Amino acid sequence: MAKTSLMEAFHIERKPSKITSLNDYEIFPDKNLLDDLRTKIVENLIDKEIPEDKLLNQFINDEIDKTIEGYDLSNLERSHLYNLIDNEINGYGPLTELLEDKNITEIMVNSPKEIYIEIDGSIIRDESVSFINEEHIIRTIERMIGPMGRTIDATNPMVDSRLKDGSRINAVIPPLSTKGPVITIRKFKSEMTSADDMIRIGSMTPYMATFLESAVKGKCNIIICGGTGSGKTTLLNILSSFIPDMERIITIEDAAELKLNKEHVISLETRVTNYDNEGEVTIRDLVINALRMRPDRIIVGEVRGKEAFDMLQAMNTGHEGSLTTLHANGAKDALNRLETMVLMSGLDIPVKAIREYIVSAIDLVVNIERMSDGKRKITSICELENFENGDIELKEIFAFKQKGLTPSGEVDGEYILYNETVPKVYRKISSKGISELDTMFPVQK
Repeated sequence: MAKTSLMEAFHIERKPSKITSLNDYEIFPDKNLLDDLRTKIVENLIDKEIPEDKLLNQFINDEIDKTIEGYDLSNLERSHLYNLIDNEINGYGPLTELLEDKNITEIMVNSPKEIYIEIDGSIIRDESVSFINEEHIIRTIERMIGPMGRTIDATNPMVDSRLKDGSRINAVIPPLSTKGPVITIRKFKSEMTSADDMIRIGSMTPYMATFLESAVKGKCNIIICGGTGSGKTTLLNILSSFIPDMERIITIEDAAELKLNKEHVISLETRVTNYDNEGEVTIRDLVINALRMRPDRIIVGEVRGKEAFDMLQAMNTGHEGSLTTLHANGAKDALNRLETMVLMSGLDIPVKAIREYIVSAIDLVVNIERMSDGKRKITSICELENFENGDIELKEIFAFKQKGLTPSGEVDGEYILYNETVPKVYRKISSKGISELDTMFPVQK
């Protein structure tokens, strides 16, 4: 029977018992000593083979015993060392505890000793966590992206992937990163799964939730826009939950983050080029292929380029109820970006024709923002109307109007429903037999 190396043991199933946490690191009197001991143990173990007759935890304990011989360590310090090494083998190294902490929403590794985390919208430096060196960071990246079939090296120095829990990882190494290997992880927050959750934290009102649910069931084509970390994917997940159960849904993403609790879902994920610079499958390729898969709904995780035209074409040719996100700072900016992306497709189409195509395809633009206090709010729900002076006219249906800040620094404002006139989408939704909006808008004969 062949021996197993530590590197090969990296994916052995984690045991749930943890004796101490990295958050308790400040209780140790000599942190530098523990760092030095960890470095010695990890560097000694990397290329060492695990004997056939030894259990993994026994092997780790034996290596720790050899390294700490002559040092007077407490049981707590020894347990801390064991957990650090266990994290190297069964977890994601120094990032393991951060990934398990539900309060942390983002992890940013700038260098071996420079790690930042986001909690409740605030970014702080976490000095209790560190890597040994840059090679240690790269090794951790490889362990994270390996199960997803992704690689990172000098010829492919940038990767966008996901972890098993749905969290998104972006990693960049030299020569693209002049500072050394850099990791950014946006954690998947499973507790935000419903419109009720968003209502509870003030991200939208019950009226807005009812309107969006009716719009999805009424097969409106919807774009969700917002800045980085604004909650676009979370909102897309929630809107997707309103799709009737037996509809056939095709999801298309670079790194699969959508978690649709539906019976009939086909998830497609892009593929990067291999070492021979072949085999790439883009979002545009997948959108085109999805049209041949008899979809009731097409959901694109994020539109970023030439696939925009194909997405609009799908919306305009009977595939109603499609959903996507787009990185933009507001509804108007989102439409401008969409127009630019269609132009990127290389088709010789006049700008006016593109705008007409957008108006006929898109029903609603929902803008979500991360406010100055770190909380996410849907700040606008607009519908697209006709042209005015050659531009697309937007009509706001819901909006959040900020008044200022409370003494504690929280954003103070109010949600407004503009229901003086009946929006166009009301008629589209009503035509599908959905009556939940009848009391929200004055019905005009």
